[in-house]
Amino acid sequence: MGNREMEELIPLVNRLQDAFSALGQSCLLELPQIAVVGGQSAGKSSVLENFVGRDFLPRGSGIVTRRPLVLQLVTSKAEYAEFLHCKGKKFTDFDEVRHEIEAETDRVTGMNKGISSIPINLRVYSPHVLNLTLIDLPGITKVPVGDQPPDIEYQIREMIMQFITRENCLILAVTPANTDLANSDALKLAKEVDPQGLRTIGVITKLDLMDEGTDARDVLENKLLPLRRGYVGVVNRSQKDIDGKKDIKAAMLAERKFFLSHPAYRHIADRMGTPHLQKVLNQQLTNHIRDTLPNFRNKLQGQLLSIEHEVEAYKNFKPEDPTRKTKALLQMVQQFAVDFEKRIEGSGDQVDTLELSGGAKINRIFHERFPFEIVKMEFNEKELRREISYAIKNIHGIRTGLFTPDMAFEAIVKKQIVKLKGPSLKSVDLVIQELINTVKKCTKKLANFPRLCEETERIVANHIREREGKTKDQVLLLIDIQVSYINTNHEDFIGFANAQQRSSQVHKKTTIGNQVIRKGWLTISNIGIMKGGSKGYWFVLTAESLSWYKDDEEKEKKYMLPLDNLKVRDVEKSFMSSKHIFALFNTEQRNVYKDYRFLELACDSQEDVDSWKASLLRAGVYPDKSVAENDENGQAENFSMDPQLERQVETIRNLVDSYMSIINKCIRDLIPKTIMHLMINNVKDFINSELLAQLYSSEDQNTLMEESAEQAQRRDEMLRMYQALKEALGIIGDISTATVSTPAPPPVDDSWIQHSRSRRPPPSPTRPTIIRPLESSLLD
Repeated sequence: MGNREMEELIPLVNRLQDAFSALGQSCLLELPQIAVVGGQSAGKSSVLENFVGRDFLPRGSGIVTRRPLVLQLVTSKAEYAEFLHCKGKKFTDFDEVRHEIEAETDRVTGMNKGISSIPINLRVYSPHVLNLTLIDLPGITKVPVGDQPPDIEYQIREMIMQFITRENCLILAVTPANTDLANSDALKLAKEVDPQGLRTIGVITKLDLMDEGTDARDVLENKLLPLRRGYVGVVNRSQKDIDGKKDIKAAMLAERKFFLSHPAYRHIADRMGTPHLQKVLNQQLTNHIRDTLPNFRNKLQGQLLSIEHEVEAYKNFKPEDPTRKTKALLQMVQQFAVDFEKRIEGSGDQVDTLELSGGAKINRIFHERFPFEIVKMEFNEKELRREISYAIKNIHGIRTGLFTPDMAFEAIVKKQIVKLKGPSLKSVDLVIQELINTVKKCTKKLANFPRLCEETERIVANHIREREGKTKDQVLLLIDIQVSYINTNHEDFIGFANAQQRSSQVHKKTTIGNQVIRKGWLTISNIGIMKGGSKGYWFVLTAESLSWYKDDEEKEKKYMLPLDNLKVRDVEKSFMSSKHIFALFNTEQRNVYKDYRFLELACDSQEDVDSWKASLLRAGVYPDKSVAENDENGQAENFSMDPQLERQVETIRNLVDSYMSIINKCIRDLIPKTIMHLMINNVKDFINSELLAQLYSSEDQNTLMEESAEQAQRRDEMLRMYQALKEALGIIGDISTATVSTPAPPPVDDSWIQHSRSRRPPPSPTRPTIIRPLESSLLD
C-alpha cells in the first residue's frame, strides 16, 4: 500500500474539499479524484455499492443518476453517512441515504428527469472501506426518454467532460463484458481527454453474463484491446439477488468464488474482483497525490499568500477582550488621520493613477482654476472702456472736463476689485467639495463598522462646513481691505504720466518670450468629421503659437497656429460624443486653419478643458463673451467720443490695468494661503486632535464599533480558510516525499479506441427507442 503517511493524505484532500464547499466557493485547487464513467446499465452504481458494502444508491429505469455524486469513503470504526447539505446529521440507515439522494436530486433538477452539474457530497465512514474519493456521474445515453430534452446526450457528455478533463482526475471507465468493448462510450471519452492512457483504469462488469463458451480473458490480461493501466474484472449482483435482498458480503464471496473457479480467470483471480479494484484505486490515488504533491503545495501556498494580508488584520481578533473595541477605535481613527494627511500632502503609496484627487486637485484649483476665473473677468475690453467713458462723463456732469478725473479711476478699480469676490468664493467651494470627497475616500477603510463610518463622515463634514463660514468671511475681508484704500503709490503702479504713454496691448502681452506653456494630447473634432472621424494630435502651446504634431516625439509637425487675434469659446457637448469641446477662432473673422473658421479641440473631461483654457489665458488667448451691441438703451444714450475723451479713457484704462495686475497678483497669492490656513490645516488638526473625543461623545463605543454582518461573516470565512490551508500545508510539509512512486506502465497500442464525436445530436422525436433484452438489472 506504500507510505502510510501518504494514505493519510487522502482524508486531508476530503477535508479540503469540504472546507471550500462549506465556504460557498468553488475549489480553486483541482484535488485528485476518481470519476466513474460508463453507459446506462453498465453497473457503475453496483461497483460503488460494493465498495461501501451497502445498498444506498437510487435504482430504477432510464437515467437515475442525474447529479454528480461526490462519494468520499473514510476508514472508521463506526459505520454511518453524512451529507454536506445536512451538516451534523448522521445517517445510519442506508435506505434513508438513498431517499435523501433522491430528494436532493429532485430539489435541484425537478421531477422531469433533467440533469444538473451541481454535485451532491456524501461521505461514508465504515470499517469496510478504503480511503477513496469517487464521483458517480450520470450514465451516457443516446436517446431522450419521456420529457428529457432532445440534447440530453450532449448535456451528459459536457458534464462528464467537466470532471475528466482535469489533469489530476483518474478515470474509472466501466464497460459491460456482454457489449462490444471497441465501441465503449466510456473508453472513447477517456481516450479523448487522456490520449496517453496514464489516468484511465478499465473496469469490466457482467463477466458472469457472457454467452456460454465466451470469456474476456484476453481483455483482462490486457492482450486484446489493451489499456496502459489495464483492466480489472468484477461481478455484481443480479436483479434477482437485489430483489431477494442478497447481502453484499455474500455477493463479494460469490464474486471471489466465481474468479477462483472459472477456468479462464482462476490464474488471475488475485488481480480480479471488487476488493482488488479498491486497492488498485487507492494506490493509484495515493500515487497520483504523491506525483502532484509539489504543484499541490505551490497552489496552497499561493492561496495562503493571497489572503495572508487580509487575515493579518483578523488573527488577533478577540471578541471577549473588553479593550478590543477601544483599541480598534483608536487604530481606525489614527489610520483615518494618516490616510487624510497622505491624500492632502501627497504620498508614494496607494497612488491614484486614474484621476487627480486630494491635494493634487486642490493644487489645480489654486494654480489653474482660480487664476482662470480671475482672468476671465478682464477680457471684455469694449464694456470696460464704455464704463470708463460713462464714469468720466458723469463725474464732469454738465461741465466739459479738461483733466482726467482720479475719481473715475477709483470708481472703476473698486468695481473691478469687488468682482474678485465671485472667483474667490468659488475656489473656497471647490476646495470644500474636494475635502469632503477626500473624507469619503478615507472612510472606505471604516466600512466594516457602518456606524463609525457614518459618524466620522458626519463629524468631519460638519467641521468643514463650520470652517466654510469663517474662511469665506476672511476671503471677503481680504477683498474689502483692497477696496478700502487704493494705493497709487505702490512701487509697481505706473502712475498718470506713464499711463498716457503706455499702450494696453503692450502691457497686456507679458514678456514671457516664446517659452513652452503646455503640452498634451487633444483631438481635432470638426476637421475629423470631414475626413472620416476625429483624430488625436500632440499639441504644444507657447506664448506666441499653438502647434500640433503627429505624436509626442514632436518630429512630424502638422501645423503652427499664431495666437494673434485668437479667442476661445465653449462648444456645446454632443449627445453622441463623450468628449468635452472648446474652440479657437479669429476675432477678425479670418480662417483659423485652412478653410475652417473654428478649430474645435476635444478633451476627455471638463477639468482638462478648464486646464487648457487657463493655459491659453497665460498665452494671452482670452475667452469670448458675446455682448449685445444694439442695446436699445445704449442706442438712446449713444454718443461719439471726442479725441480728448478718448485720451482720458485710454489713460484710465492703462491705470486700471496696471493697478488690477497688482491686486490680482496679491489676491492670487493670499486666497490660497487663507484657504490653506483656515480650512485645510485646520481640518487636519481637528482630525488629529478632536475627532476621537467627538466620536466618544456622539455615541456609545459599543454601537460605534459594531461590525457589519457581512464583515463578521467574511472574517469567519477567511479565518476558516486560512486555518484549513495552514493545516494542509503543515501536514504536507511533514510528509516524506522520498518514497519512490510506482512507475507508470509502458505505453500500449490503444489505437483501437475511436474518438467519440463531440457534436450535439440533432433532436429526433421520430427515432424509435430500441429496447434490448435486459440480461442484468444492474441499472444505473
